[in-house]
Amino acid sequence: MAHKFINEIDAGEAIDDIYMVKDPILRSTTRGDLYIAMFICDRTGQLNGRMWQATETVYKALPKPGFIHVKGRSELYQNNLQIVLNNVAVVDASKVNIEDFLGRTEKDVDQMFAEVTEVVGRIKNPQLKALVGEFLADSELMDNFCTAPGGVKLHHGYIGGLLEHTHNMLGIAVAILPFFPQVQADLVLAGLFLHDIGKTDELAYDMAFSYTDSGQLIGHIVKSIMMVNQKADALRAKGTEIDQAVMDALGHIILSHHGQYEFGSPKLPATAEAFMVYYIDDLDAKMNQVTSAIDNDLSDSNWTAWMNALQTRLYRKRIE
Repeated sequence: MAHKFINEIDAGEAIDDIYMVKDPILRSTTRGDLYIAMFICDRTGQLNGRMWQATETVYKALPKPGFIHVKGRSELYQNNLQIVLNNVAVVDASKVNIEDFLGRTEKDVDQMFAEVTEVVGRIKNPQLKALVGEFLADSELMDNFCTAPGGVKLHHGYIGGLLEHTHNMLGIAVAILPFFPQVQADLVLAGLFLHDIGKTDELAYDMAFSYTDSGQLIGHIVKSIMMVNQKADALRAKGTEIDQAVMDALGHIILSHHGQYEFGSPKLPATAEAFMVYYIDDLDAKMNQVTSAIDNDLSDSNWTAWMNALQTRLYRKRIE
């Protein structure tokens, strides 16, 4: 039987299919009855799931994340579609078609990577060019770069998302750099290419999008700095020195690209190039969140559900 994708489900349908379950939480109602709140997902999106009159035994048996066979129904709650689960059975990951569950970029990966390579190939500074070239020459790392998601929840959370995010940002930079001739273009291009490179090691995406233990402990910002230092050491061993001033300027871009301390940025932007990378990164991430939220909202309302990351609901009606 063909899989019923999340974006094909309407209110009032009987549900009898396999889905990915994420973030199950055991809670209690005001009357003290236990229920499980969770997300029911596939590659087309996710819905809130609720299992009423649950038990701790059922909760402990749920994979976190993993696959379950769901029997239940879909319904509208406060104008949002959700799934009420009556029965669940854990399904071994080897029994499912993983392509149904992991979202994937709709863009051509080979073309995007070729264009990324072409843009960073414009870097003229010999030290930055050598450093970027050392990354491009690492075929295993570049395979991971083309495969990794750009995030777990907030933006570009699908296979190829990191490459798509980087490709978008480099395209934006190429378009706007001519308006700011005082900005060092080589640093911006290198910074955009490398600022998230640590996500290749921070994120896991073999079954669901999550964090590796190392990624959770260290984070992609620090991992990116570590990887840049490792490549610089490799170049030094080959006789190519990277000046400390170059390493500091590039490192500052990586360390400050989240822009604010409360967003996990170890440093605030303090150079023109760091500000440009921060704003380009934030623009592409925000627009991906906005367009994805609008596209994936399954209600009939002109407004999406509340988007906590954006602190707003989004107006979906288009002007024809």
